[in-house]
Amino acid sequence: MVNLVNKYNYKSLKRSSVNGSRVYNTEAGPLASVTTILQTSSNKKGLEKWIKKVGEEEANRIKTEASTVGTYMHQYLEGYVLGEGYENQTALGQQAKKMAEQIIEKGLYKVQDVWGCEVNLYYPRLYAGTTDLVGIHNGDETIMDFKQSNKPKKREWVQDYLMQLAAYALAHDVLYKTKIQKGVVMLCTRDLYYQEFVLEGESFLRAQQAWLRLVGDYYDREDKNDKNNG
Repeated sequence: MVNLVNKYNYKSLKRSSVNGSRVYNTEAGPLASVTTILQTSSNKKGLEKWIKKVGEEEANRIKTEASTVGTYMHQYLEGYVLGEGYENQTALGQQAKKMAEQIIEKGLYKVQDVWGCEVNLYYPRLYAGTTDLVGIHNGDETIMDFKQSNKPKKREWVQDYLMQLAAYALAHDVLYKTKIQKGVVMLCTRDLYYQEFVLEGESFLRAQQAWLRLVGDYYDREDKNDKNNG
């Protein structure tokens, strides 16, 4: 079990969909999600090539199954962190449980305190999102996310994950006057291989800078689209 510390009064945000993109409704109005900004900025050539290779129907099946396993894994981990438990007897649910157990055994033991789980965060007038965990990891204030994958990842393949951490840290700093300078991705593959990607130091600062450039590019495109449509 982890140590839950009610350090901040985290508030829930309502989510909605606008033109197929996730939007968070904040006190400052609706804001694009972190994942939406990342998706609209990413190079989709690799994904398109893969879909052509396996076929659209099979690609959809794989993506749906992966999404389901990821959801179940997150539910197991959230149940563990909050001490509420979670059980799912389906085949995918049992696989997700084994993956969650790997993250608990090899990743969460390094977490001393948890301030919040499934924490909604936003940076006023720019973006919003949800991080899986905020707390103390190996003595440092840290943003943490859980990920699942069909196969192991190289660090250069998870840059979007790392920028997510940087984005959430910036938002947490603004909202709660913190100075978080560390992020951790805890990832488990379908065959139960655990990987951990730590973002800190100069890499953390570069990830934040890269993220803010993406946000700027996103809103530049939005402004151009509004002018063209107007």
